[in-house]
Amino acid sequence: MPVPPGSIIVSDWHRCPDSREFFSRILHKKKRRKFGLLEAPMMPPHMNVDIVRYKVFLSGKTGVGKSALAARLAGLDLPKMHYETTGIETTVVFWPVRIKESGRVLFFRFELWDCGESAIRRFDHMLPSCKEQVDAILFLFSFTDRGSFDDLSNQISRITEPSDRVVNLVVGTKFDLFMHTDVTESNVTHFQEVWGLPVFRVGGDVSAGLGEVAPLLNALAENLWHQDCMAASSVSISTQAALRGTDSEIIV
Repeated sequence: MPVPPGSIIVSDWHRCPDSREFFSRILHKKKRRKFGLLEAPMMPPHMNVDIVRYKVFLSGKTGVGKSALAARLAGLDLPKMHYETTGIETTVVFWPVRIKESGRVLFFRFELWDCGESAIRRFDHMLPSCKEQVDAILFLFSFTDRGSFDDLSNQISRITEPSDRVVNLVVGTKFDLFMHTDVTESNVTHFQEVWGLPVFRVGGDVSAGLGEVAPLLNALAENLWHQDCMAASSVSISTQAALRGTDSEIIV
C-alpha cells in the first residue's frame, strides 16, 4: 500500500527557502536542466548529498501521453504532435527531497522508461526489458479516453505479480480537458477503493513549474524510499535471526 503523502518527506519543501540551493542544481535560467544518461547535477564541495537511483516504467495504451508525461516530469517541452514511440525511450529526472525524521537531503534520480504499445506487442523482449530491475511502474490513462481507464485493471494484472517489490502509482493525463472527459470523479474514486492505488492528475502546459510536478515526483520518492527502508529492515531482521540461530547451535 502506498504511504500517506508527507509521512516520510517534507512534501512542500520545494517552496521552502532552504531548498533553493538544492533545486538550483536542476534549474538553468528558471527552467529545468536537461540531463543525459551519464550526467548529474554539479554539486559544490560543501553540499554533501547522496544520489539514489531508480528505474521507473511508464505503462499505458497508445495515445494516453506517456512521452508527454516523461517530458513534463523532466521539465522539457511537450511534444507538439503525437507519435507512437517506436522502441524504448529513456528520460532522466533529478529531484531533491528532505527526509522528515533526519533532515537529510537526497537527490532522487528517476530513469523513466517509455515503450510504445505496438513495439511491446511486436517484440517479445520489449516488456521484459522494461520490467527488468524496475523499481516503480506508473500506469497511465487519459481522462478523454474511457477505454484506457477501463484497461487499467488488465494492465496491472498483466504487468505486475503479487510478489513484485515494485511501487505502483496511477496517473490520469489530459485532466485539463475536463469539457471532453470520459472518466468521472466517481469512476476514479471507485478505482482507488478497489485497487488501493492513488490516482494523480496531470494536464495543461508546463508553465506551473515545480509545483505542478511536485506531488507525483514526491510520491515516487516517498514510496520508493519507504520500500527500500522496509527491505533493509527485513534484511537486518533476517541477518539477526540467522546470527541468533548460529549462536544457539554453538551453545548447544
